[in-house]
Amino acid sequence: MYGEEERRPLSERPGNFKRHKTNQNLGDHIMDFALTQEQLELKELTHQFAANEIRPHAGEYDEKNEFPMEVMKKAFEIGFLTSGIPVEYGGTGFSNVDNIVVCEELGWGCAGMFTSMMANTLATTPIVLFGSDEQKKEFLAPLTKEMSFACFGLTEREAGSDNSMIRTTARKDGDYYILNGSKTFITNAGVAKLGVIFASTDKTRGARGISAFIVPMDLPGITVGKHENKMGHRSSNTAEIYLDEVKVPAKNLLRREGMGFIIAMKTLDFARPAVGAGAVGVARAAYEEALKYGQTRIQFGKPIAHFQHNAFKLVDMITDIEAARLMVYRSGW
Repeated sequence: MYGEEERRPLSERPGNFKRHKTNQNLGDHIMDFALTQEQLELKELTHQFAANEIRPHAGEYDEKNEFPMEVMKKAFEIGFLTSGIPVEYGGTGFSNVDNIVVCEELGWGCAGMFTSMMANTLATTPIVLFGSDEQKKEFLAPLTKEMSFACFGLTEREAGSDNSMIRTTARKDGDYYILNGSKTFITNAGVAKLGVIFASTDKTRGARGISAFIVPMDLPGITVGKHENKMGHRSSNTAEIYLDEVKVPAKNLLRREGMGFIIAMKTLDFARPAVGAGAVGVARAAYEEALKYGQTRIQFGKPIAHFQHNAFKLVDMITDIEAARLMVYRSGW
């Protein structure tokens, strides 16, 4: 049973439960989900880029199954391709929330182009989080000086969701590691100058035997397969990578042997908010098209958006989008 204290109204209890009077200044007690002025300006800049540079060409690149190199050059000039690289190494150095704001607008423009742009951040994140200062200077800084792409080499045919099952191997040989195996569905594989490749250095240890290597993609023994003809995201380069006795300098190992699985999971944790933001952008674009169609398609003398059933659908769509955006912001914050 409740005692006297439990029955006291919250307004009469001491501490933070006490309600504020309506004439008090509540500024310090309001939860604020608003973007900063700088983030609003970044959002508008990205939206204009998506509207003027991405959308007019998205259909053409998708139909041709072609990588949009000209659009990427402009994206590099603005800083979208180096958003995950810290300022001290020449990158744009976006915060998590900054990156989410940008990704939603890029996803609104074209899911495929967005994927290739942000795959650069996915690929450089392991180096940002786990690389030494020497590795960052050697491998990150050049990506900021001229347009370059990087790829994240984790997925294999038999190791998609269960990344601990990767079969690519790396054996130590003096001052080198010799990599053998293959990677599949790797974004930017066909255009990348640099890759972070995950391989097993000790098969007996399972996930704890996986290591991560920084691999220049022009090393002898690396072959890239054909650009996959996907159902969507066709302007994003996706291909297989084959590694045949590839000699990678031992100094390119991230941290130490056996850290690869942790590096991969931490990297994916950092990448997921951006993926969610891109999905919100795609959903927003779909909603806008549905709304436009509903307002212009006339049946029985009025736009079909005016029929209650269709209006409810549109309201549900925008409600879900707004809720998803807040969840994505929370994940990045």
